[in-house]
Amino acid sequence: MRSRDEIATLIPHQGLMCLWESVTEWDEARIVARSDGHRDPAHPLREGARLDAVHLCEYGAQLMAVHGGLLAQARGGRARPGVLVALRAVELRAARIDELPGALEGRARQLAASDGSWQYQFEIFHADELLASGRAAVMARAEDDTARSRA
Repeated sequence: MRSRDEIATLIPHQGLMCLWESVTEWDEARIVARSDGHRDPAHPLREGARLDAVHLCEYGAQLMAVHGGLLAQARGGRARPGVLVALRAVELRAARIDELPGALEGRARQLAASDGSWQYQFEIFHADELLASGRAAVMARAEDDTARSRA
């Protein structure tokens, strides 16, 4: 099981914006992660006292980033930074998530991968109830964009 600190070494999201707190399993094709942060009053995506379910799309996108980071690390490298370019077939089955009492569980499965893009199917559950699902596509940043973002 990987901790939030270990996850943060794999993705650009830091502090509370690193939404996943542990990876419970993963392999070449999929990942499962857990988080209790949706109840935190300091959650960076909250608007006032609310954390709307639409933000589960960010949880899904971060699952992709964590999986990509784990794959790259297993191969002795680092994942290329990417940009979320599309969300498709997103279904939300809740209005908000800040009041849910237990952990969120995220599952993502890689659908396609190339040197410059990745597509995943994601699902986010609470107490074995599906809250959100969809597909996400990410394109790698151009090397010039990556260098500029570090400056």
